[in-house]
Amino acid sequence: MESKPDALLGIRVLDLSRVLAGPFLTMLLADMGAEIIKLEIPGRGDDAREFPPFLEGQSMYYVNLNRGKKSITLNLKHPEGRRVFMELVKRCDVLLENFRPGTMERLGLGYEAIREANPRLVYASISGFGQTGPYRSRPGYDIIGQARGGLMSIPGWPDSPPPRAGTAIGDILSALYTCIGILAALQVREKTGEGQSVDVALVDSIYASLENIPQKVFVEGKVPGRIGNRYEFIYPYDSFEARDGWVIIGIANDVIWRRFLETTGLEELDRPGLETILSRVESHEEIKAVVQGWVSERSVDEVVSILNGNGVPSCPIYDLKQASEDPHIAGARGMTVERVQPGLGPVTLLGNPIKMSATDPAPRGPAPELGGDTDSVLEDLLGLSLMEIEELRENGAL
Repeated sequence: MESKPDALLGIRVLDLSRVLAGPFLTMLLADMGAEIIKLEIPGRGDDAREFPPFLEGQSMYYVNLNRGKKSITLNLKHPEGRRVFMELVKRCDVLLENFRPGTMERLGLGYEAIREANPRLVYASISGFGQTGPYRSRPGYDIIGQARGGLMSIPGWPDSPPPRAGTAIGDILSALYTCIGILAALQVREKTGEGQSVDVALVDSIYASLENIPQKVFVEGKVPGRIGNRYEFIYPYDSFEARDGWVIIGIANDVIWRRFLETTGLEELDRPGLETILSRVESHEEIKAVVQGWVSERSVDEVVSILNGNGVPSCPIYDLKQASEDPHIAGARGMTVERVQPGLGPVTLLGNPIKMSATDPAPRGPAPELGGDTDSVLEDLLGLSLMEIEELRENGAL
């Protein structure tokens, strides 16, 4: 198979982030060929190195998110550490940090100082509440963003407590928005020759991703409540229990509704008053009962086969084992990949969902050992000798 070029070849990123949002972002950039220099705390490293699950002592949480990166250790509280850092800044295209706002400024490494050293650099920050506003100094994790951003008020059933989404979706969303901002800033730099700052808040990312549900507040003055798995704006778009499990049926327009009625023969729903999306939303309880009756007489496979075979969107509700073994997801789409990790041998990682015709986003290499690339990076980029590097290490700068 002919190899494809890297989309971001030649882009160098100095990555100060840790745990999830930032590392997920730089994982995407690394998969597209960017050089990621991950700066870690000497002797400790990224907190994610201590996160389960573990395979022979290595955190697979860390391995999956940090594949294809280089790791250097640098003490930013040490004057010599900061001096080395500023020299690296001059040779990078992007800096990413996810400290609480004000931290980089206290170290003398805020945007204005970095901009003076390298006007072409894109300086990206991910934080709980952003670099501005009254909440800027507050700590923020994913669950804080889900709560403050309004997400936790939406899923679940009316009598249930507000649930956290089962994954750290706020971290992933803020990573994606920041990634878009970085790529846009690099494009602007091609025209102006100058970099800029990119400021993304976890709370903003969640709130911006609530799609049209806030319009209920803006237009109607109503606070949407928890309504289970159905959707505010179209119906049937819900989960239903079959004989041997659960299925999803999603009918998003009138054409599919007609197709559904013809396929199922549910004549009691084929009547005036249910022809439009709005009327079906208003009559969701009646429709739910009838469709549930039809589904409950069949197996999951029967329901999905009948509906999909006639162009009606439907699927089973998978657990993660089923999703990871699905021949379409894991196989044809390459969403699980096998790579060699030093000390472990072949390991299974999540694939990259971006498929491109001329370039190939995919894991480029293993996750690094803590500080495993310090010497080579300082030699190659800064021209330091091994003696100079060892002196920095002895002085506590590395």
